[in-house]
Amino acid sequence: MATGDTQDQSQRDSSTGSKEAKDFYTDAGKAFEQNDFEKAIILYTKAINADPNYSSAYFNRALSYAIVNKYLEATRDAEKVLDLEPNSHDAPYVMGIISEYQHDYKGAKEWYEKALSRNPNYEQAKARLEQLKSKLAQEGTSPASEASAAPAMGPVSTKPVAESKDTVVEEGQIKKVKWHVSNIKFKDVVGMTKEKKLIYENIILAIRKPDLLKAYGKKLGLGVIFYGPPGCGKTYFVNAIGGETGSKVMIARINEIVDMYAGNTEKNMHAIFEQARKNTPVVVFFDEIDALGQKRGGEGGGGEQGSYMRMAVNQFLQEMDGVEKNPEGIFVIGATNQPWDIDPALKRSKRFGESIYIPPPDYKTRKQALIYNTRKMPLGRINFGRLARATMGFSQADLEEICDKAALIPAAEEDRTGRRRKITMRDFLKMIKAHGNTLDEWYSMVKKDIISKTETQIVDGKKQTTVKEGKLSPEEKSRYKAMIKDVKRNSNSFYRFVKRFVRSFSLRIT
Repeated sequence: MATGDTQDQSQRDSSTGSKEAKDFYTDAGKAFEQNDFEKAIILYTKAINADPNYSSAYFNRALSYAIVNKYLEATRDAEKVLDLEPNSHDAPYVMGIISEYQHDYKGAKEWYEKALSRNPNYEQAKARLEQLKSKLAQEGTSPASEASAAPAMGPVSTKPVAESKDTVVEEGQIKKVKWHVSNIKFKDVVGMTKEKKLIYENIILAIRKPDLLKAYGKKLGLGVIFYGPPGCGKTYFVNAIGGETGSKVMIARINEIVDMYAGNTEKNMHAIFEQARKNTPVVVFFDEIDALGQKRGGEGGGGEQGSYMRMAVNQFLQEMDGVEKNPEGIFVIGATNQPWDIDPALKRSKRFGESIYIPPPDYKTRKQALIYNTRKMPLGRINFGRLARATMGFSQADLEEICDKAALIPAAEEDRTGRRRKITMRDFLKMIKAHGNTLDEWYSMVKKDIISKTETQIVDGKKQTTVKEGKLSPEEKSRYKAMIKDVKRNSNSFYRFVKRFVRSFSLRIT
């Protein structure tokens, strides 16, 4: 697939003598090139039905499944290729891609290494493995939620990263929490000048130079909340903070903290803070903190489960109070896509006293991110300005996935033809059309929570107008005004038309 020879390809072609199967396979390749991946899957399936041992059809159907995010099916097809071709180097490569798409970075690394063990000259496997090692060095662990979704936003160091052993969870209780040391610095973060200034003044100085702030009578906070749309780099900023301050980074995963048995969630919360106290200086990062610290007494807070969650929030508050009394060396960061759902007690001064908005990338940032995400790819002539316009309103995670999947198109072609070529504008534009963006749907989902609606009814023959307020209090409207402004703008019908027009125009011009 990504090699200079065509040994795997020739083996697959020789495995089928069915003209019907080959015809379906050829038509499937045309559908793939036209960006119609669902049709390609149907045609590859027909080729396989005509010849159940058609290895190339399984292989390319696996790629098609991966592109449309059907990872279970993609895995089954790749495993079938391994059954048919035990010595294949292409099949481990595509298994690595599937694992990487599912954020199983350890598994992906093992598959790429297996591909290279079978063909040491496998250049694309080398490139993917190098890029993956860099990503693992940045995160220090397999990311959760946004850590896995958010893309790298600038060049990073590839020096080895010190880290503890894996998090240990036994019978629903956390026994040990993994931490890592990040090599990312603020200079590695593309754009976001305003956000970097806020983070430097509210976090970096508090960790680096607490005595300086105390000399001016500045009260030191011990936590902030990063909020904003999903996939826009909140976790990346956390790692940049760790790199700037020389602090360890401890990612507290909500799915590991919350346990179905009463008492375990509180014990897990305590275990995380205990581990933090033993590893100062440390930044403790709670992603999707709204899933843990939801407003007490609000919707969905009744019943036994609601009682458990209230107890979990109370334990969180106690741990934060403990840090407040002895703050040296511990800084806590929470991240959320829905800050209005966080319990107000968590947001009061001295706990999470500051809230910093991490916005979606603007034109300049999108252009720089696209350049960064393709820095190790064999590129033809690429107009990054046009790509940045075609991705207006996309998240950082969207951009990374588009770049990643664009590389699959020439790779699949090489598997079929044995000919190598560079990645072109056409490949990127195809994937932009196929992928779309995740933020438009997210804006539509959250607008009902934060935007007031005017409803008109006819009562006794008279028109009555009522205003249905969103979930935000006046204080929350003031605190999150930057995000509210973005949600309102992106929910506006005219602005949505402008985005569609700019994207469409950028995709059509030659």
